Amino acid sequence: MDFFKEAHINLINNSKSVVRRDLIDEIDWDQRLIGIKGFRGVGKTSFLLDYLRENHPDPKDSLYINLNSFYFTGRKISGFADEFYKRGGKLLVLDQIHKYPDWAKELRNCYDWLPGLKIIFTASPVLRVFEGNNYLKNIAKVYHLPGLSFREFLNHQTKQNFDKITFDELINNHENIAQNITQQVKPLAYFDDYLKHGYYPYFLDRQSYFSDDLLKHINLALEIDVTYLNQIELKYLSKLRKLLYIAANEVPFSPNISKISNEIQTSRATVMNYLRYLKNARLINMLYENGDEDQMKKPTKIYLHNTNLLNTVVPANADNSTYRQTFFYNQVAYKNTVQSTSGFDFKINDKYNFNAGGKYNEPKKNGYAASDRIEIGHDKKIPLWLFGFLY
Repeated sequence: MDFFKEAHINLINNSKSVVRRDLIDEIDWDQRLIGIKGFRGVGKTSFLLDYLRENHPDPKDSLYINLNSFYFTGRKISGFADEFYKRGGKLLVLDQIHKYPDWAKELRNCYDWLPGLKIIFTASPVLRVFEGNNYLKNIAKVYHLPGLSFREFLNHQTKQNFDKITFDELINNHENIAQNITQQVKPLAYFDDYLKHGYYPYFLDRQSYFSDDLLKHINLALEIDVTYLNQIELKYLSKLRKLLYIAANEVPFSPNISKISNEIQTSRATVMNYLRYLKNARLINMLYENGDEDQMKKPTKIYLHNTNLLNTVVPANADNSTYRQTFFYNQVAYKNTVQSTSGFDFKINDKYNFNAGGKYNEPKKNGYAASDRIEIGHDKKIPLWLFGFLY
């Protein structure tokens, strides 16, 4: 316990906040059991340390633990939590809960036996906290930490503090919002950099190694998160990697499941399962006509999850149109429903039809245009970069 306390204090004192994430202000921290899920490298650990610095400066009542520690191969979480609680502990932060085999049962035991203890845990986005798991139903609240929005990236790069906006605010007042922002910074000067390396925060101190780091995280997500947590034998890893590469080369595309199953030499049902695993891992996005209602059916289109993945997996094959649509889908979908619709690229919140395109992309009848390479829009023509201010 004393060793972990010392490690906690050193970590808090010797790390610093780089980009404060707004999710800190959106979480109901009064909940006794909180989960934070996110892709490798989106900043879950930094997020937790920022929260601890802001809200639990006294190291006596809180403790951060990384479950990579070999200590927990021989110690139950519930027993450790009980000792911490008896020493006056109030908040236990468990990073990478999926590394512990009986995580759900142990978290439930802590919840039942230690009513005065709050627990925050982080996990891979693939982890099924509720699906097929009765231990944590109705007691855990789970949030997803995405990568940086364009707004967060721009704030960091320009030392500004622009607030996020809602989708309705964007629709109704985008001209005034864009004018206010462009009077202070030139967002287009930073937009291409964001598309290439702005989504994952580790670009901040390892930009020259960004692609190598991202490739490492993609492969770890496939090798560990997707295969281990979905109980897929490692001999099938090559099929998952090939499927992701096929998708990256063709996005956005309407998948021919029979053709793909022939290419990776597996059944149609397995292809559909693999696509769902890649989606859950935040490696791809799948667009459906009815939002998420038809997840067991073939998606209308497939995209990579964000433009950084696109730039890293297939840097030579993606065109501007693909980047624009991928950016739009990624930034809008975090807090809004996105689905396919005839005649347009996307339908948002079951109400607004959008095409995402270049400078000369004009709104069609009954629709809007998200247009690249413009600073300020007019009427139903909205700057593409401004959709990066939605979170």
